[in-house]
Amino acid sequence: MTDTSQPSPKTPDAAEIDAALLADMADAVEERDIRWLVRMLQRMHPADAADLLEQLPYDTFEDAVGLLGGELPPDILIELRDSYREGAVDVLPDHAVVNALDELDSDDATTILDDLEDERRERILEDLAPIDRAQYERGLAYEEETAGRLMQTEFVALPEFWSVGHAIDHARDLGADLPEVFYEVYVIDPAHRLAGVVPLATLLRTPRDTPLSDIMEDPMSTISTDMDQEEVAFQFQKYSLASAPVTDMAGRLVGMITVDDMVDVIQSEHTEDLLSLLNVRSADGSDSVWDTVMARAPWLGVNLFSAFIASAIISIFEGTIKEIVALAILMPVVAALGGNAGSQGLAVAVRAIAERQLDGAAARRAVVREFLSGLVNGIIFAIGVGIIALIWFQNLKLALVIAASMLATFMWAGLSGILVPLGLKRLGADPAVASSVFVLTLTDVMAFFSFLGLASLVLL
Repeated sequence: MTDTSQPSPKTPDAAEIDAALLADMADAVEERDIRWLVRMLQRMHPADAADLLEQLPYDTFEDAVGLLGGELPPDILIELRDSYREGAVDVLPDHAVVNALDELDSDDATTILDDLEDERRERILEDLAPIDRAQYERGLAYEEETAGRLMQTEFVALPEFWSVGHAIDHARDLGADLPEVFYEVYVIDPAHRLAGVVPLATLLRTPRDTPLSDIMEDPMSTISTDMDQEEVAFQFQKYSLASAPVTDMAGRLVGMITVDDMVDVIQSEHTEDLLSLLNVRSADGSDSVWDTVMARAPWLGVNLFSAFIASAIISIFEGTIKEIVALAILMPVVAALGGNAGSQGLAVAVRAIAERQLDGAAARRAVVREFLSGLVNGIIFAIGVGIIALIWFQNLKLALVIAASMLATFMWAGLSGILVPLGLKRLGADPAVASSVFVLTLTDVMAFFSFLGLASLVLL
């Protein structure tokens, strides 16, 4: 007989969160209906459950986490976006955090510990078993956004003189200590240095009496604990890796990284580059108005300074503009098209730099390509704008001036879009963060200077 005293929670479609379900969850939080919340979250995929929680107003989200406490599944906790996960960890009691650490892989557990305030982290670490505490402290000792922070210390390492049968039996004997997800076993020498890799598919296809040393392969990628996560992501993308071993400075095997972690890193790095080009950062539901203002105001100030540089160029030709009013009408056309051309080249260049496609001779070819592209586009749009200006103002000289200025601006924009990020990279700066301000300023200056300068020479 079906219990009708309480409606059964409906699992939402993975691609869309039902508004009614969201309202039901908010009502359940308000009514402190822990049983309904637990049933709902347990029936959903952890990623979908995290999405649902993030759709709640932030205050309601914190109330939901506080209400669930230790009942919040750790695999949902780790799926939350950074700001929401940090907020959830702040709300959870210490015993719930400890339980999450016990259930999560070491890399995810390190992420949770990193979210804690220093004092609380030390208090929680004190309550752990000495071996677990040593492992987590070692993970936290690595720099943020490095392979050491990304890796998990659960892996299967075997001596090279073992046979395939011995390796399979050993993996079965590990039971719960076996990594939840892994794609290869690692062969080590007596000093625990990485000697080779055996994919699971190869292991299962090979006769039991075959030594591991006969079937092991050289690792496709060498990842050290201090390698930047962006470089690790590039290695995974380049070699189509499902997992990769991580070694310390002495070559000893200390962990492994799996592709599920790298998908998050790749997405995060791409998003960071995109937002940096626009001089903004991502906005979460946990951000206040003040947080958003403070994140954007500094770059707006930089843009204000660059705008006054362009205005200073215009002021030099104030007399020319007074004499020929048409110049004031046409100036925005040259600046807008030049700025867009520079931004197009910049976006392509920053993405290519991030994917290691602009090294050595490739960078020189890219500079030539962008210059020629600017030249061709400049010719096309110079003719078009010149014809429009001729029809509009019935002035051949003015049409020739704006056409010549358009051509010069497009060529300059093409060069700026590629040379600025390459130059910043060589100086050690992040091209994605600083390039856009420089490129837009340079194109505006060229647009106004070439247009007004030529007008002063030709039309007066």
